[in-house]
Amino acid sequence: MKRFARSLPIVQAGVLATLALVVAGCETVQTTQPGVVGVQRQQYVSPLVNRAALNKQATVLYKETLGDAEKKQLLNRDPEAVSRVRAIAHRIIPQVGAFRPDARNWQWEINVISSKELNAWCMPGGKIAVYTGLIEQLQASDDELAQVMGHEIAHALREHAWERASRQAAAGLGMTIVGIALGVGQDGIDLASTVYNVTFQLPNSREHETEADRIGIELAARAGYDPRAAVTLWQKMAKASDGAPPKWLSTHPAAADREQDLRFYGEKVMPLYQQAKR
Repeated sequence: MKRFARSLPIVQAGVLATLALVVAGCETVQTTQPGVVGVQRQQYVSPLVNRAALNKQATVLYKETLGDAEKKQLLNRDPEAVSRVRAIAHRIIPQVGAFRPDARNWQWEINVISSKELNAWCMPGGKIAVYTGLIEQLQASDDELAQVMGHEIAHALREHAWERASRQAAAGLGMTIVGIALGVGQDGIDLASTVYNVTFQLPNSREHETEADRIGIELAARAGYDPRAAVTLWQKMAKASDGAPPKWLSTHPAAADREQDLRFYGEKVMPLYQQAKR
């Protein structure tokens, strides 16, 4: 136990040194324009991750996921839900040019999977899936569903998957190097990974979520969906997610922080919503 405790500061120092090397080896990208909500954080990606290969793999995974759902007779089983989700998406997708003009030309796909899971996602290139649990369990309105889809589309526009893959690839290599160099063994490597995740990875993931909230609320407002629904949506999500991990160990912002942020940016994009409703 004493040896383990003595290793902790050494491993933490190694993690910091590795992080510095990782950042130094990354390049900066500007995936989106800031929009009215002003998302303009400088993004770092690693040459260890091939962007084209990542996007290709995402498409393969999307097809596999849909194929598995189809085998289980869970894909697009509810015509009413499919029609509703696609109608909302088709109003939001034309708005992506406000942040990323090239995304208008993506090969967009929208499908609905029958599942109690409260989930939705948009893979790189515009491959969207919405789970019926969002509709049935949350009793989500169209305005609220628009916030979910806007949020997920925002992740794809900002290429957060590319950023996460870059960090994980670089960190995985770095943690192994740290463990070998310090001779701390597998326990030390595992500890180093934990230090990295809690200190760096999770806060950055929360940053991704906040960016997606802000871009998503603007996309939905531009499409004519009430930005105030973002608050009611996440209130419902928070209520349905009782027992979630504490804020500092979660990849999502705390409910109160998220609500405050969404109220602020909801007011900021309200003129866009009002203009779209005319």
